[in-house]
Amino acid sequence: MTGASVGTGPESGARSLVVGVGARRGAPGDVVFALIEAVLSGAGLDAADVLEVATVDAKGDEPGIVGAAARLGVPVRTHPAGALAAVRVPHPSGAVGAAVGTPSVAEAAALIEADELVVPKTRAPGGKAAGRGMATCAVARRLPAVAGTFPVSGRKTSTSPVTAGSRPFTMAAMNPPTRNIEGAGPDLRHHGDAEVRGENLTDLAVNVRTHTPPEWLRERIAASLTSLAAYPDGSPARAAVAGRHGLPVERVLLTAGAAEAFVLIARALPARRPVVVHPQFTEPEAALRAAGHGVGRVLLRAEDGFRLDPEAVPEEADLVVVGNPTNPTSVLHPAALLERLARPGRTLVVDEAFMDVVPGEREALCDRTDIPGLVVLRSLTKTWGLAGLRIGYVLAAPETVALLSEAQPLWPVSTPALAAAEACMEPRALVEAAEAADRITVDRAHLLAGLAEFSEVEVVEAARGPFVLVRLERAAEVRERLRLLGFAARRGDTFPGLGPQWLRLAVRDRATTNRFLQALDQAVQALPARSGR
Repeated sequence: MTGASVGTGPESGARSLVVGVGARRGAPGDVVFALIEAVLSGAGLDAADVLEVATVDAKGDEPGIVGAAARLGVPVRTHPAGALAAVRVPHPSGAVGAAVGTPSVAEAAALIEADELVVPKTRAPGGKAAGRGMATCAVARRLPAVAGTFPVSGRKTSTSPVTAGSRPFTMAAMNPPTRNIEGAGPDLRHHGDAEVRGENLTDLAVNVRTHTPPEWLRERIAASLTSLAAYPDGSPARAAVAGRHGLPVERVLLTAGAAEAFVLIARALPARRPVVVHPQFTEPEAALRAAGHGVGRVLLRAEDGFRLDPEAVPEEADLVVVGNPTNPTSVLHPAALLERLARPGRTLVVDEAFMDVVPGEREALCDRTDIPGLVVLRSLTKTWGLAGLRIGYVLAAPETVALLSEAQPLWPVSTPALAAAEACMEPRALVEAAEAADRITVDRAHLLAGLAEFSEVEVVEAARGPFVLVRLERAAEVRERLRLLGFAARRGDTFPGLGPQWLRLAVRDRATTNRFLQALDQAVQALPARSGR
């Protein structure tokens, strides 16, 4: 990275990264630059994309900051402490606030004129001699101005109307690109099936249960084909779903998979400030963007085990989307924690597509009618192997179901999909699904035990879904080597809040897992400068 040739201002084209730096008096330039270099490299960012180094006025002449900026070939941009104090930051420090006037110089300076926090506040590593604690660094990205976005960037929310050319809205731990901006962030339309389509690979990239649909379900679907001349009648399937969850039928809406439900929510429900909790399934944000919404992101952190902090969700968010258990982190959030996100005037969308893989479906909210604004999404495609049939459903208040239904086309769910939905609500199906959840729990434990043998692999703990999320250096290279060895793994860099060092692995039977672990060992050993195992 040293000696990178970069421009020196906003006119320098595609450069969009703002590096916020806080440093103690006398912090050496080598320490500050090494910190910036490590942060950019660790996040897979290029120094050539850095636009400026930003800090508070009082630190603008610090030799360490000035020297680091000079080595990057970019200017130092300073901001008054009062202006930085108005920026909400995800990791405030009372000591820093008392000393400087802003609770995080690095994060506030990065965010004040940027739109998304890419890397949160990071301290200089190493011992005292190496400069530990002498500097902090955060990285944010500026996005092109887009019509229809929120009016405030890096500051508290205003209630001023949305105007053309406004910059996206930013607040603590939020990452708010809007619409499908070229190069603005991860590819939200990338899904695991792209990893295996047309390839003869063992599939660890898609979370659909193997050896499905079962024979009895295929027979039920096949029997429905004799009725294809008639228009679909969703009443029996809708009643079956309602009965399975103990709800009135008016609280049930059948959809062509959970993906259609996200589109309906984006188009039919009122939302001025929608927020998606990431990392999670990207389709909710993609649907909101496609419907013209400005979308805020709350980024859960790896250091916290990707666990939800309800306080990180802004008060003014009027539509919040969260997965449980969450794809791709496999984290199961406590129901009581999710309840804290609900309030009058807010729609709380909980994606429970993988909840039937959790034994006993603990932490489920699907049968709750006492939580204001709650919308629960369920999918039948994962457990029953029906991704190609497209069937799911929404559970919500009758008035919400009515709004979503009005946005659907006529006969949105096919006769075979309706037959499958009805069959999957029957007692025998529920017993089979519960047994499958128990098997997946055992198989996941076997996978986790095998991964624990790799010193190079860090696993997100407390996995509860039919997949696990892992971090390892040079994951992209490992993934490509795995493909050569016959295995497809899901890349993680298309999920907001993750990066190129992440992979998602579907849980499979023990024999498949053992073969995969052997392939992973070969893939890791083939990398140069491999650490010991």
